[in-house]
Amino acid sequence: MKKYSTVLFDLDGTITDPAEGITNSVAYALQKYGIRVEDKTELYTFIGPPLYESFMRYYGFSAEEAYRAVDYYREYYSDKGIFECRLYDGIEGLLKKLKQGGKKVVLATSKPEFFAEKILKHFGIFDLFDIVAGATMDSSRVEKADVILYALKKANVFDKATTVMIGDREFDIKGAKANSLKSIGVTFGYGSREELEKAAADQIAESVEDIEKLLL
Repeated sequence: MKKYSTVLFDLDGTITDPAEGITNSVAYALQKYGIRVEDKTELYTFIGPPLYESFMRYYGFSAEEAYRAVDYYREYYSDKGIFECRLYDGIEGLLKKLKQGGKKVVLATSKPEFFAEKILKHFGIFDLFDIVAGATMDSSRVEKADVILYALKKANVFDKATTVMIGDREFDIKGAKANSLKSIGVTFGYGSREELEKAAADQIAESVEDIEKLLL
């Protein structure tokens, strides 16, 4: 089995279950446009991809409207939504084992880096990551492939053959492929097995325990 020395993790849907905070923030933004969402599970599609793309894709917003909606989203998210999330069971233990095993552990998230760092510190796991790489607040770096490339450069990773990306959505898998990395798709987040297989994830993990088996 391939021995990975560097492990990149997605955040939302992989390290944390962010559903409450993200859906509340999206609903808040949509209300600014007179759109009310009764069933917030309909907004789970916003978990993972860049927000502005989702506002355009699912609600037909123009680019200008979508970027303004992201600003509204952040009004709620920065105050309340950011901590309306939880760690997946077993994740902290896995991160500790990876560190003890000498792995370089990197966060690669489409969430703004500022927010990502606050979340990791809130849960007391910031120090378990060697590098935290995220999107920019001005949307100049939001696509997952660009975030992963930035993460690799920031972490001084040159051996891609021993590096793997772990995430729950097709964007994580495709972003890994764009950077010539292997990938592990997780089904306990917000992407289905079908989505991950269609994106051609190299391996599938149905639980945190499965990730540990694949890495250690």
